[in-house]
Amino acid sequence: MSIDINNIIGQPEGETLEYKAVLPPSKNIAQLISAFANSSGGCIVLGALDSANIIGLSSDFHANIIVNKAIESLEPRPSVQHQYAGYQNKNLYIIQIDKSDKLVSLEERVYKRHGNSTQLENPIKIEFTVSGYKKIINVNAQLDDYKKQATGAKIKFIEHYQSILKIMDDLDIILYPNDPKQATNNQEGKVLTRILFSSLADNFETYLSDLLYEIFLAKPQSLKSQKQVTIKEVLDCTDLQEFVHYWANKQISKLQKGSVTGFIEDNNQIKSLNAIDASQQTEIEKILQIRHLYSHRNGIVDEKFLQHFPGEYDLNSKHEMALSEVLDKIKYLASIVDNIDTSAIDKYSLAEVNV
Repeated sequence: MSIDINNIIGQPEGETLEYKAVLPPSKNIAQLISAFANSSGGCIVLGALDSANIIGLSSDFHANIIVNKAIESLEPRPSVQHQYAGYQNKNLYIIQIDKSDKLVSLEERVYKRHGNSTQLENPIKIEFTVSGYKKIINVNAQLDDYKKQATGAKIKFIEHYQSILKIMDDLDIILYPNDPKQATNNQEGKVLTRILFSSLADNFETYLSDLLYEIFLAKPQSLKSQKQVTIKEVLDCTDLQEFVHYWANKQISKLQKGSVTGFIEDNNQIKSLNAIDASQQTEIEKILQIRHLYSHRNGIVDEKFLQHFPGEYDLNSKHEMALSEVLDKIKYLASIVDNIDTSAIDKYSLAEVNV
């Protein structure tokens, strides 16, 4: 393939052209390729912020491997050509997509170009019970608003939370049979409440891992600052992208043990965002301690838990939470993620996802 890059660079973004300052994850690239294939075809330039700001793409990661993974995830596979190209002594990566005769989908989702943006054409619509708990609908509306500026990590996080809201709405009879502001007296409802709460805390950790992955791809030099890894860890991964994902997941270990401060201190990529202050760290740590109690002790309060909640509970009592309180935690963690994500996009020029 031979692309005359001089006919591309300098043109404004539009229906057939998209600039990305950094190397996005393969799923983000797949969405863009799908959108161009389903529209008029087009070109993606990696390593340029816009037509006038040529940054260059780091050579630490092989873009062709990640682009090939993106293409392989599409059904049917569109006609795509891609290669590195030099421009003004900068290294760029060009992806050229032909218009497809058939709709190209990613995990059954279809994307198209509308002007200079990529949009999902068949979003999953969540319908809530009209006569249901209004707070669920209000929280969902706030989550939808958070999607307007988001990384792929944040979109995944929000969609998981919205699925939790749908479960809450569908199973009102056991989750809040009397009043959503009172802990349920239904035994199945008690178990499900603990499961849902644990899931929302787990997903917060997953978001941070996914965000670190996006940062490492965008700024490979930040990965080089990490502690040494073993040869076995590298060899156990099939390629560099898989290793970066593995390493991002590994950074969550301290967070999983409930140490939010330790996690932030160990990960300058998050610390440098200055998006979580001391009081927020304490509150997140409390949420993770409740998750630990639900996941490992069926909600029975132990001495370790009391260290984080002095004077609030009795030893060996059962910790229970009303659905209204769970919704408050969803709102709180989602607002934290929104702050982190916005800061990360600005600091690392991360690719935004349109939905």
